[in-house]
Amino acid sequence: MHIWQADFYKRTQPNAQGELVWSLLICDADGNTICEAECPQSAASSEWLTEQLQTALRQHPRPEQLQAFRPQSVNLLAIAAEKLDLAVEPTRHTPALKQALETRAVTAVLEKPPPRPLPDNLWGETWRFAALPAGELTAFRDRPLPVLDWPPDLDLLTSGLAFDLPIPGLIVYGGRRSLQLVQWLTAVRPVALNYIPTNDRRAGGLVLEAGLVERWVLLTFEDPEVARAAKNFHQRLQASHGLHFLLVQPDDSGMTYTGFWLLRQEAASELAG
Repeated sequence: MHIWQADFYKRTQPNAQGELVWSLLICDADGNTICEAECPQSAASSEWLTEQLQTALRQHPRPEQLQAFRPQSVNLLAIAAEKLDLAVEPTRHTPALKQALETRAVTAVLEKPPPRPLPDNLWGETWRFAALPAGELTAFRDRPLPVLDWPPDLDLLTSGLAFDLPIPGLIVYGGRRSLQLVQWLTAVRPVALNYIPTNDRRAGGLVLEAGLVERWVLLTFEDPEVARAAKNFHQRLQASHGLHFLLVQPDDSGMTYTGFWLLRQEAASELAG
């Protein structure tokens, strides 16, 4: 899939004329610059963005998707792109764009609200930390699951990981609530699971990073055995380059699955806020 990644942001410093300036940066999934332009704040609008996108489309092959990670960018780009029949996807998975911004000394760190509790009557019957060999995990891509979310930039086969390397994850046995939980997860768009220890040896919880800036308290626990499993989950993330998974299934029979998400822990700088 041919993808562009875009950001439209306000610069922190005014230009030589004392005006606040907005910058547009568009690159492809390999980090090649497609468009780079700026305008005074008085001209920053969806109309200006449409003009820039039109120019870029005349000079480069048309993308199948335009990705953006900053909420303000998503809103404006969606209005501008609609006029050109371009699809905009809000996603945190824009590594090439974030790297390009970093080289320009532009922060990609977003302010995030405190994590919210999971909606009532949504959680499954039970859950457990788990680990599956990387080679076995790739089999989920070919299974007929009701929901399968495997971002293209999170490819185990090209990441250099050994096939027998344990990839950590969380398995939720949802029982009758499996479909309801999966529908909610699909709506919030999971990104990563972060282990938060409140007592290193006996208590803690998992926070679900989702959408662009959302955070949810997925679960809490107070049990020494679970705390050890959570610590193993966290340690395995170091070896797996942050890759992990979330699996929802009705029961522990291993026969049916309701939803699978391949996730990756964000860099420490992106977790700020």
